[in-house]
Amino acid sequence: MEKAGVQNIIFDLGGVIIGLDISRTLLRLAELLDMHFDEMSRIFYQDVRFKEYETGNLTDQQFRNFIRTLSSVTITDAAIDEAWNAMILDIPREQMNLLKMLRSDYSVYLLSNTNAIHLDYVKTKLPVDEADLFDEFFNKTYYSHLIGMRKPDNEIYEYVLKDRNMLGTETLFFDDNADNILGAQAVGIHTFHVKDLADVITYFHG
Repeated sequence: MEKAGVQNIIFDLGGVIIGLDISRTLLRLAELLDMHFDEMSRIFYQDVRFKEYETGNLTDQQFRNFIRTLSSVTITDAAIDEAWNAMILDIPREQMNLLKMLRSDYSVYLLSNTNAIHLDYVKTKLPVDEADLFDEFFNKTYYSHLIGMRKPDNEIYEYVLKDRNMLGTETLFFDDNADNILGAQAVGIHTFHVKDLADVITYFHG
């Protein structure tokens, strides 16, 4: 490991532990809503309701109803969920094996901007015997929609550090989003910017 003195490791979920391709969801939603991809992309990145869903300020049904307001097309809950989950790819076995290995030497945490629909779907990507045990790969999990905060706001990193009585100087954070990396650095946490899932494996195994 490059950072001496690290005792705690915090992982993001999408793009770090599990494959993530947001463009797949934007494409599926655009098709579903009979909308141009660029317009769907603009709405996704600018409309505050996507962030509100990630911080638990919208229920699953309120989120689905919001998606429906973007078009006059009649859309089922199942169709919305399928499009929303399209961004979530597979969880490489190597990532899960790494988590198991790290637990013997470090305190390992998960910090994810997510929502109930995505979290339920993520568990379908695991082997049946592990689907209900996902959280047990970590000392503790922090999901934005359950704690009412999201990255890259400083408060979420400070919350995690305080909750586990950790020091930023003894903590290493892996994330694929540059803004989230900067947010963690702002409170004194060591960081590693993940560009590809394989980067995480390479970091520990060379």
